[in-house]
Amino acid sequence: MKTKVVLTFVLMLTMTFGFAQTKEELQAQKSEKQAVADAAQAEANAIQKQIDALPGWKKGAFGVIGGSFSNFNNWYSQGTPNNSTGNIGINFNAYANKLEETYFWRNSLTVNLAWVKFDDKDDATDDDSFRPTTDVFNVSSLYGRKLNAKWAASALGEYRTTILDNFNDPGYLDLGVGFTWTPMDNLIVVIHPLNYNFVFADSDTVFESSLGAKVVADYTRQIGAIAFKSNLSAFYSYEDSDLSNWTWTNAFSYTLWKKIGVGFDFALRSNKQEALNYALAGLPADFTGEQPNFDTVDNDLQTYYTVGLTYKF
Repeated sequence: MKTKVVLTFVLMLTMTFGFAQTKEELQAQKSEKQAVADAAQAEANAIQKQIDALPGWKKGAFGVIGGSFSNFNNWYSQGTPNNSTGNIGINFNAYANKLEETYFWRNSLTVNLAWVKFDDKDDATDDDSFRPTTDVFNVSSLYGRKLNAKWAASALGEYRTTILDNFNDPGYLDLGVGFTWTPMDNLIVVIHPLNYNFVFADSDTVFESSLGAKVVADYTRQIGAIAFKSNLSAFYSYEDSDLSNWTWTNAFSYTLWKKIGVGFDFALRSNKQEALNYALAGLPADFTGEQPNFDTVDNDLQTYYTVGLTYKF
């Protein structure tokens, strides 16, 4: 009996050491493989950097899709017990850049659209359709002849408007020349002291074209599964500061699985012409008081954001 107990103990001890040794061996093998994988990834990143530095076209796109839908029937705890609601948001960013030794041609497109609806089923006159809320369309083209590694003489064309509602009312077209500074691979700074800001609108009493200076700063980068883009576009009018405007847009995307991920977009804008036009449009037809003007209108900061799923194109 004692012999069996001793043999059993020795067998269990041998199996324990065997499993422990196997685990240690596996961990050692894993470390070796991981070191090889890290070295291979570093080599791949270096090769990709060389590819990115080669002349030719560089293209890419990513976007954000967000939305929610709900439906309530006889939900008496809220003021409108029978309703259906929904909101949809779409953001799309794309670029096509041609980078050569002596010149560059950078093109970008940003589209941000959103719709919302609130349908009160108990109100027959209620609007049950999706109505546009966020409506942004921006396309730009920058051409430059390199003076050295950091600076280039450049020309820029940029067009901004809405496409779902009031297309080209207003619409902004900037055409200008100056210089472009490229302090690093992913950052572009456009400085154009000679720029004309064409404004297209039905209301000539508010919107006015003018000569001024244009500054654009764009930072676009891809780090692993993370893609982000930040763009500041500002115009300063030489004729009247009330005709100046600026817009700052930001887009972030994180890929979780294959080409699907999550994203967040937000933007800030200041435009006194748009603020005055909105204030005048909101006045009743029989209004007889003093109408708002550039000196009295509240130029509140314009903002929007979109959160949702993303798809990498």
